[in-house]
Amino acid sequence: MVFVINIVFGQTKNFIDQAYLETTTQVDTLVTPDKIFLSIIISESDTKGKQTLEELEKKMLVKLKESGIELASQLSLLDLSSNFKNYFLRKQDIFKAKSFELLVYDAKTAGRAIYEMEAIGISNVDLDRTEYSAIETLKLKLKSKAVLKAKVQAEAMVAPLDQKLGNVIFISDIESSDLSSLQGRTRGVQIVGYSEPNFQSEFTPIEFEKIKVESKVTVKFAIN
Repeated sequence: MVFVINIVFGQTKNFIDQAYLETTTQVDTLVTPDKIFLSIIISESDTKGKQTLEELEKKMLVKLKESGIELASQLSLLDLSSNFKNYFLRKQDIFKAKSFELLVYDAKTAGRAIYEMEAIGISNVDLDRTEYSAIETLKLKLKSKAVLKAKVQAEAMVAPLDQKLGNVIFISDIESSDLSSLQGRTRGVQIVGYSEPNFQSEFTPIEFEKIKVESKVTVKFAIN
């Protein structure tokens, strides 16, 4: 045990005695989401029972298809049990409802879908979340940029001392994240809710907030 302890001590001592420079850098960028998920709830209560759930669903499917939506791959039922979900507005009234998730790939298509749903009286269309499909590849690129930035920063710090950097002796990926806390926000449209007097007769383009992606690293360089 004494022999093992001496080895650990020797290695620790060598590391402490090694002259080094530690620097932390961060890089970030903004990307436009290319996967937009909308939640659509259709309910007979929207028309006070004047249209059945089946009629509303048929209208929705027609409008989405006309908007260029590939129904088989972009529209899904959120919960199979929602087929039998009932809304009890009064004791004698039972209104059926169904919940869907719609995937679109740009703000223009999302805006068109929202507009078409409003046009046929579907009241609940909500932005569920936004994503960027190449987020992991982007994070790796940002990590590389952060390490390069750390090297440039470290070289600038030792230059006035007439010394040079040696090999990297430690590197840590402190943080690499996508800060999509702006989820649910858009510019130019209020998504949730519908009231006929406020319905816009013309389609208004919308714009989604961009997703911020950042990476932070700490690098220790030996000093020669």
